[in-house]
Amino acid sequence: MTVAFFSGKGRRIGVALGAVSAGLLVLSACDKPTPLATVTVGDNSVSAEAACYNDGKALKNSDAQKCLNKDAEKSIDVSMTDTVHFGVDPEIADNGWTLFVDGQRGEPEPSKKTYRSITGSAFFSSQSQTGEAPKNTQISIVETKGAKVIGIWHFKLKKTD
Repeated sequence: MTVAFFSGKGRRIGVALGAVSAGLLVLSACDKPTPLATVTVGDNSVSAEAACYNDGKALKNSDAQKCLNKDAEKSIDVSMTDTVHFGVDPEIADNGWTLFVDGQRGEPEPSKKTYRSITGSAFFSSQSQTGEAPKNTQISIVETKGAKVIGIWHFKLKKTD
């Protein structure tokens, strides 16, 4: 003769509690996602997590420099007459952020706004001796806190005719 230790309802509750516990265990092992940065041109948008980020703490200078040289994984088409919109999560704006163009600082002071717009022609000025404008430009959004780099997001702007 066998004796049921748990009723059908008790087994279902036990299975449900086990599933919830397992789910919480899996979620606790996940990394917190980095803040997002977004570039929008017309109706098209691309968003990216940081290429380099240390959970909101400053990156080593050598790591930040290496990261600025990484290639962008996300790209968006831009014409000379388009307006390029940059958006960042509020926590990036709280510290301040600066645009870097092809690895070089593009502006003197960081912005504390979550959203900015710049004309596409600003990113495709002629940089060679032939006077031809580049076909692609890498834009990096660099979050700073004072002189320290907190995170870097990369986007490639692809020039269209």
